[in-house]
Amino acid sequence: MSLTLFSIKGVNTLGVDLKGRELGCGISQRKDGRYQARYTDRFGKRKTIYSYDLNEVIQKYHDADYENRNCINVADSNMTLDEWYQKWMVVYKIPYIRQNTKRHYASVYTKHISPSLGSLRISKITKVQVQRLLNDLRDNGYQWETQNKVRMLLNDMFTYAMSDEFMNRNPCKGVRCPTRKPDSNVRSLTRDEQALFFECCAGRWYDNLFNVAINTGLRPGELFALTWDDIDLRDMVIHVRHTLVYQKFDGDKKKEYHLEDTKTSVSRRDVPINDECLKYLKRQYTQKNILSRRIVSTSVFGDRLFVTRRNNPINAMDYSSAIKEIVHDVNEIVDSLEQIEPFSGHVFRHTFATRCIEAGIRPKTVQEYLGHANIQTTMNFYVSVDREAMAEQMKLFEKSSEEITPDRRTDVSFRRELNVINF
Repeated sequence: MSLTLFSIKGVNTLGVDLKGRELGCGISQRKDGRYQARYTDRFGKRKTIYSYDLNEVIQKYHDADYENRNCINVADSNMTLDEWYQKWMVVYKIPYIRQNTKRHYASVYTKHISPSLGSLRISKITKVQVQRLLNDLRDNGYQWETQNKVRMLLNDMFTYAMSDEFMNRNPCKGVRCPTRKPDSNVRSLTRDEQALFFECCAGRWYDNLFNVAINTGLRPGELFALTWDDIDLRDMVIHVRHTLVYQKFDGDKKKEYHLEDTKTSVSRRDVPINDECLKYLKRQYTQKNILSRRIVSTSVFGDRLFVTRRNNPINAMDYSSAIKEIVHDVNEIVDSLEQIEPFSGHVFRHTFATRCIEAGIRPKTVQEYLGHANIQTTMNFYVSVDREAMAEQMKLFEKSSEEITPDRRTDVSFRRELNVINF
């Protein structure tokens, strides 16, 4: 599709200059001496090229014609990223996302993206600029999760901008988060991920199991080994004494269930039952009794509290498959930027530890909950506190300090201090 030339009233549009010499099709000269080429591009927008240099006008016109014919020009070359963000949200996001998601996108964009890229024309943003932004996040202490949220949000914005022809390439393609992605076994769920997961798993077969896991921090094998006798409702604790593994040991012809002592001596512990945990333990007790009346277990470990639909003990593969199914269902119904990365059952344990620290529970107490021999293990590998949570914790510290040491200075004493400083 070539450019469409058109004439302008009051301007010499016959392809000649002010002296009557021919300039070529569509090129004219204004009374002030400037040369111009005016045209309508493939988007129906009227454009004008000006210059006192005839050769420059001709070259720019041919460049514009080439871009137009090859569809590499853009619908609005002046649109900034901030302007596109507003349009992207209104058209493609707000009608389909939750209010909390809208808040989350706005927070990520205004805090991490707009200050660096917001004023730039979207069609001119480069891969180097995007990568530099992610590198700066790393240098300022932001972890992989935050870096990846920024990368994903920009990639989604640029993808839609390309489809609407505001850009002809996606500068996010090929950029990498400078911080290594955490292993799925040592990550914690964010608050939003946790809310989405448990909203989706409500009422499912393993709903009670997942909720007890997130409220106790028990290892998967410790959960699988529980019987109702381990639940002490008088002292409101769970007695953690065993772990159930599904492995092929020496002498086994195939994989078998084996009930073993806890991982270490300190893993043998009593974990408090909070109100939320109690609710799901009671539900599981009822679910187990109903199932046992219908199906007799074929396993010697069929008396476990948490079992499969066939009233058999649970193993790591069952656990993993159940989690994977819910993550898949969550990702089917949420926006692409809200999707949850697949994770293992051990992540519930890490998430429990992280929520404990965020709630202000002392690390030594969290260590006891988890059954760790070394507090460094608890803090270095099980707790993931992001910068936002750190800021909130500092506010708690500030409030506590104010309560301990209130500001007792009077206006007079404060003025005296200022005078000393000025002197």
